Amino acid sequence: MSVDLQRYSRQIVLREVGVNGQSLLRDSTALIIGIGGLGSPASLYLAGAGLGRLILSDRDHVDRSNLQRQIVYRSADLGRAKLDAAADNLRALNPECVIETRPGPLDEAGLAAAIGEADIVLDCSDNFPTRFAVNATCVAARKPLVSGAAIRFEGQIALFVPGGPCYACLFGEHGEATETCEEAGVLGPVVGVIGAMQALIAIKALLGIGDDAGRLQLWDALKLSWRRLNIARDPRCRVCGSN
Repeated sequence: MSVDLQRYSRQIVLREVGVNGQSLLRDSTALIIGIGGLGSPASLYLAGAGLGRLILSDRDHVDRSNLQRQIVYRSADLGRAKLDAAADNLRALNPECVIETRPGPLDEAGLAAAIGEADIVLDCSDNFPTRFAVNATCVAARKPLVSGAAIRFEGQIALFVPGGPCYACLFGEHGEATETCEEAGVLGPVVGVIGAMQALIAIKALLGIGDDAGRLQLWDALKLSWRRLNIARDPRCRVCGSN
């Protein structure tokens, strides 16, 4: 299938993309775990950018409180399964993008199967058990992982690739005690920025451009400032370490 030169003209004109890069995106599959505040903008930008296939996983239904920040949904979607609503809206945005859904929560076998089909994985979930399970499966399958999180006016994002540090190197075995957005609140554009950045990093990784792996990017939305920290690989990591 040929590339739609008009639809993707603003990307194709970039020397880092071109027709070959656009063809690569068309032939790529991304798995998005969680179609909420982060997964909404990430899925929209990946579909818009011309990824050939998106696999979506979520277990929730659209609630009125979601509409403040989960921009893939509309008021008419209230009460629908998020996977069904998101799939319909993404297909409306780009009919060329194949959208597949995997109802969550995925068990170990289901997660392994979904990750095995993907070229890159975006963890847009909101809890440590899911993040650790996704990370461990990505390490075992040697698949790159884009991890994001946001709360209040703060966001963070990191790319983990085979051979480098993994999510468990950064957060240890159990993670940190965290508040939820329901408890602490979050401004809609904060998750929008982090979700869009996840899509950006995923596209760059698929195209083989940039140098994002092994770095934790921290964003303060009140100050509009970024901090970047290098992530060290833990040789004793229970997931990726030599022991």
